[in-house]
Amino acid sequence: MTRPILALTLWLLATCALAVDPMPFRDASEEARFRALAAELRCVMCQNQSLADSNAPIAQDLRREVLELMQQGKSDDEIKAFLTERYTEFVLYRPPMRGSTLWLWIAPPALLLIGALVLFLVLRKRAEVVPGKAPAPVDGDDWQ
Repeated sequence: MTRPILALTLWLLATCALAVDPMPFRDASEEARFRALAAELRCVMCQNQSLADSNAPIAQDLRREVLELMQQGKSDDEIKAFLTERYTEFVLYRPPMRGSTLWLWIAPPALLLIGALVLFLVLRKRAEVVPGKAPAPVDGDDWQ
């Protein structure tokens, strides 16, 4: 009974190992630089996965291309510029702050502040009680 389970486990582990795309790194520093860069780039097919996390065929091609550009001596900024030219700024997880991307940087804090203001006003309104007068019962609140 344990042999089939062991065989199945080994088979599943082997298929996971085949899914990994081995890259020919020259040294550990090149691998670390590649991993950091791949984590900053978005898979153009998956949209919500980084280039490092995606298993899409185009992500595998882009990882190989990024490594080739690194080995040609290109800087991270040059690689990002190359990919941006090809796939637009969508490929960057952190697009540069410009007039066209300003809303991406301003919208989250603005929405957070608006939500906090609305919450504050609602809580303040609930806390208001007219002096000398009990609050009026709400429908379904006459259990007394």
